[in-house]
Amino acid sequence: VQLQAFGGGLVQVGGSLRLSCAASGRTFEDYAMGWHRQAPGKEREFVAGVSWSGGAGTYYADSVTGRFTISRDNAKNTVYLQMNSLKPEDTAVYYCASGRTANIVVLTTNYAYWGQGTQVTVSS
Repeated sequence: VQLQAFGGGLVQVGGSLRLSCAASGRTFEDYAMGWHRQAPGKEREFVAGVSWSGGAGTYYADSVTGRFTISRDNAKNTVYLQMNSLKPEDTAVYYCASGRTANIVVLTTNYAYWGQGTQVTVSS
């Protein structure tokens, strides 16, 4: 299974970025997908998740609710994270991950496969 995340970069406060994660090697639509992030000196944390294609449910960390939107395109085996109104505290390496089941989980340890990460830096 391979996950490749891209779309990170440097953006000013209040700006937007769209992250993408292309998956291969398993039946993409059968599993939940998630985005997580890790800032320097901090533990990796859950950001957003989307359930399998049949459920289409989403869930967000409180810190990004109302600003970030996760979505998936099963035809392209790709999951997206649209990030708006970015803040300096959103600066981190962002990782996409594929879940062990069809349902969203928050615990990072419950994800089976991980992408390589993409850096997001928000400057003030």
